[in-house]
Amino acid sequence: MVREWVARALSMAFRLGAAFRQGAAFRLGAAFQGTLLLLLAVAAPARAGAPATALQDVGQLESIARTEAALHLPSLTEKQRFLVGPIPPHVQLPQCTGAVKPSVGPALHMNDRVLVELHCQGATAWHLYVPVRIVGTAAVAVAARAIVAGTVLTEHDIRVEQHDMTELPPGYLDDPAIAVGRTAARPISGGTVLSNQQLVASKAVLRGQTVTLVADAGGMRVRMAGRALTDGLINQRVRVQNLSSGKTVEGIARSEQVVEIILR
Repeated sequence: MVREWVARALSMAFRLGAAFRQGAAFRLGAAFQGTLLLLLAVAAPARAGAPATALQDVGQLESIARTEAALHLPSLTEKQRFLVGPIPPHVQLPQCTGAVKPSVGPALHMNDRVLVELHCQGATAWHLYVPVRIVGTAAVAVAARAIVAGTVLTEHDIRVEQHDMTELPPGYLDDPAIAVGRTAARPISGGTVLSNQQLVASKAVLRGQTVTLVADAGGMRVRMAGRALTDGLINQRVRVQNLSSGKTVEGIARSEQVVEIILR
C-alpha cells in the first residue's frame, strides 16, 4: 500500500516537473488556483493510532522561498512586493530534521515570477515547489485622451499612472518619452495603457512632400529640389521625383527634409 502511494506521488512529480520545464508551470488549471504546488513525501500516510508527527512551519517555508526568489528576480520598487504561494492550508509536511534547501531550476522563467523548489533531506525527505511572483504597481504611459489612428503623439497625449503589474499588456511602455513622436497604428481609447503594439515610428518623409535631393557625383555633393512619391521612415528607401529633370529616382530618407539619391 505504501509503495503504491509513493509510486503515484513520484509519477505526479515527474509530470508536473515536465510541465514547468515547458513553460506551463503558471498556466495549470483552476484545481491549483493558479499555483503549482508539488508535494512529494517519502513517508507513508499516518496510520490510525500512530503518534502525532511534528509539522513543518509553513511561514518558514514561505520565508525561504521568498529569499531565494529575490536572488533571481529584479529588485523591488517601493510599490512592489513578493507574493509567495500560497501554500494550501491543508498541506501538512513532516518537520524537516535537516536544513530546508531552496533552488531554482534551469527552466526559463518570466521576469516577474519564478518557481522555487524546497528540498528536505532529513529522515523524512520531501520536495515542495512554491511559485513566487512580483505583484504591485508600476508607472506606465497611458493615453491622456482618445487618439485617432495616424496621430503623431505629443507629450500632451500621454500621462503617467500607476497600474497593477498583473494587468499590464505585453510590451507596455514604462517611459512616456518612448511614445512621444510615434504614430498610433489604430484608434486608442483614453486611459488605455500604451504598448509597442499600438504605436509605430513616425514617417520621416510623406508622399507629396518637397524634399532636398542629395547625391555624390564625382566627389562633388550635389543638391537639388525633389518631391517624395512615397512615404518613408528614417533610413528607408523612398521614390522621389527630381523637379529639375522630371525623372523619378530612388533614394534613402536621411531626415524629414533630405533624401540621399542612390546612384547606379
